[in-house]
Amino acid sequence: MAKIKKGDLVQVIAGRDKGMQGRVLQVRDDRVVVEGVQRVKKHTRVGRTDRGGTTGGIETVEAPIHISNVMLVGPDKKPIRVGFREVEVERNGRKKIMRERIGRRGGEEIEL
Repeated sequence: MAKIKKGDLVQVIAGRDKGMQGRVLQVRDDRVVVEGVQRVKKHTRVGRTDRGGTTGGIETVEAPIHISNVMLVGPDKKPIRVGFREVEVERNGRKKIMRERIGRRGGEEIEL
């Protein structure tokens, strides 16, 4: 289970955008794309559409940032460490052990 998921509010703790907060747009392997963070200029080839308009040029996009450089933001808008707790859940008459994410500071469950 991942400590950081798509849709989480995170804060950057290292790099040029240190201190900025944003929502996670995408998670790939050990990298995350955060809204409004790590913005870079991307040069795209100029082309034409069927209607005659032009596409391409220089656009600003969010680049991936390593997952170790972000921390989850808790309900009090401060970064918190994430841990896991095993909970026994009963479904269809069967007991199943599931893991839930918890904040290490207060021990409360973290939900999206």
